[in-house]
Amino acid sequence: MHGVLQEIKNICSILVHKKLVYNRSDEVGIVLFGTKETCNELAKELGGYKHVTVAHEIKVVDEGTSQALQNLPAGSVPGKVLDAIVVGLDMMIRKFGNTKGKRRLCLITSAQHSLRDPPEGTKEDQVDTIADQMKRHDIKMECIVFREPGVHHGAVMEENDRLLYQFRNRSVAKVVQVDSPTSLLGALKTRNVLPVTVFRGDLEVSSNLRIKVWVYKKTAEEKFPTLKKYSDKAPPSDKFASHEVKVDYEYKSIVEPDKVVPPDQRIKGYLYGPQVVPISSAEWEAVKFKPEKGVKLLGFTDRSSILRHHFMKDVCLFIPEPGNTKATLAVSAIARAMHQMNKVAIVRCVWRQGQGNVAFGVLTPNISSVNNVQDSFYFNVLPFAEDIREFQFRSFSSLPLSSQPTEEQQEAADNLVKMLDLAPPEREILKPEFTPNPMLERFYSYLDLKAKQPDANVPPLERCLKRITEPDPDIIDQQTPFIQNLGKAFELKENPKKKKGRTQDRLAYTAGDQSKSAAEPSVEKDGILAVLYPPTENIGEIRDLNPVQDFEAMLAKRSSSTWVQKAFEEMQKYTTALLENSRDGDNYHKALECFAALRKACIIEQEPDEFNQFLTKTYERLKNGDVANFFQLLSSKNISLISKEEAPDSDVTEEMARSFYLKQEAASQ
Repeated sequence: MHGVLQEIKNICSILVHKKLVYNRSDEVGIVLFGTKETCNELAKELGGYKHVTVAHEIKVVDEGTSQALQNLPAGSVPGKVLDAIVVGLDMMIRKFGNTKGKRRLCLITSAQHSLRDPPEGTKEDQVDTIADQMKRHDIKMECIVFREPGVHHGAVMEENDRLLYQFRNRSVAKVVQVDSPTSLLGALKTRNVLPVTVFRGDLEVSSNLRIKVWVYKKTAEEKFPTLKKYSDKAPPSDKFASHEVKVDYEYKSIVEPDKVVPPDQRIKGYLYGPQVVPISSAEWEAVKFKPEKGVKLLGFTDRSSILRHHFMKDVCLFIPEPGNTKATLAVSAIARAMHQMNKVAIVRCVWRQGQGNVAFGVLTPNISSVNNVQDSFYFNVLPFAEDIREFQFRSFSSLPLSSQPTEEQQEAADNLVKMLDLAPPEREILKPEFTPNPMLERFYSYLDLKAKQPDANVPPLERCLKRITEPDPDIIDQQTPFIQNLGKAFELKENPKKKKGRTQDRLAYTAGDQSKSAAEPSVEKDGILAVLYPPTENIGEIRDLNPVQDFEAMLAKRSSSTWVQKAFEEMQKYTTALLENSRDGDNYHKALECFAALRKACIIEQEPDEFNQFLTKTYERLKNGDVANFFQLLSSKNISLISKEEAPDSDVTEEMARSFYLKQEAASQ
């Protein structure tokens, strides 16, 4: 393990740095095994336990703990794993006895060397004795076994693995195996979060079947620590100064700016178009959606119909209620049946009473391979229809044959995509459970450096973190032929920049690009443009299919000085016809888009009066008719008169534009 000794120092140092931030009262000790010297209490009292050294006694974390980790020596003799566990266990028992508290051992080893036989019994009996002591004193162990890829697993390593997994089977240890420095850095959880249930209650399968379940969070985003503001106003001699910055808010009346409004005289207001609607907390409570607490199964579907990239938020774990045999059997039966039939379940979840939103998600069976671990379900939140954004890409088959990729180009592109796969069949790279957040790791390292050296610059990125943030050089070297083939398959040509007119530049009319391309005749280019931009039969006409695009095409053409005015007139006629022929609001959405496009074009062309007069006349003529609701829709979308702030030539102030609909309603009343 000498090759990853620096990574071991880093991971242990980060553990200490986080404790200095989050848990300053925690106590830490360091035990080394495989050292030439022997220094531990058991060796002095009982003999044996050779080549095990206590490098740092258990005490409250401080800079001395961090310094001891930076001076770890390289071992020179085979290390005995069980001896190190016993010495660490003895230190904790001597220090804390039977007092209550969270205690854990963190073991990092390669487990490659044979273990000595105990004086009595077998090695398995010795493991059981150690596990009993750990249970008696409520001590847990995390064991990280590091082995580089390609290491031959001999009889000794298999025996050591079996003994370490025996600790796991006794429910006193967690064992993980890693094969890279990066995985080693992410294997040890430097900050343990106590699992808390988000739901305890019934999983309602049907009206006659309810299963008692507990729900825990399986994953959660690890965020940066809360960084509070620091005040330097306190005198340096004041040792009891807290240096906290407190913020107080005062609400004052517009009518009387010097008068503070007390909380009982304040009410929240919400914008509805140009109006502010006051809504009290009592009114909010009256209309708030209050679903009943519970988890209800809606049905089953094929696993293939639920797409992995649709999963949202954190993952939760459904387990049967502890100690409830019937619940355990029911969960196991349903989970195993779903696993055999390759099905998943769709559920509706309300985690707590009075919760404002409902979680809609999928249950995936999690079949346990360990005897003392129950079957369970993983829960992933699914998006609602309005949350999904599907991006449609045009198929190459719609392009002319001269523009379609060749088989060589297609193969080169496919190989590039496969090269970027982090989960090839033989070995997954950067497993999520073993990959640390590089930003957080670097933050804590720099925080420690800054505390020691206030003027220190940000150090370069460490080697193991570079493998997360940058392409792996080994993989790039292996895939060099694919990268070279990709460069040979595609010929790159410089695309000269073309200067666009003001209107095309600001509105980005698609038809403008089409007209420019037409000025450069090319058979191949014409074929592509014919597919991407179908030719307009009559560019001086606004039709029902794409009225906004037709309007933009007319503006982009500019074949004469009157063409812009013609486009405005055609759009006004079309929009008016939409409103007059609307039945039950069926044309409102299209009319809204036309109003927005016309308003935007009038601002760019500096013709605000054109839009303001059209809106005023249309409103005066139709406000008392069947389409009166349409103007409320315009108001809610902030489509009003064009003000001076938007177009200098306008005679309308911002206040007049904001109150346009209100004044018109007041005048009509």
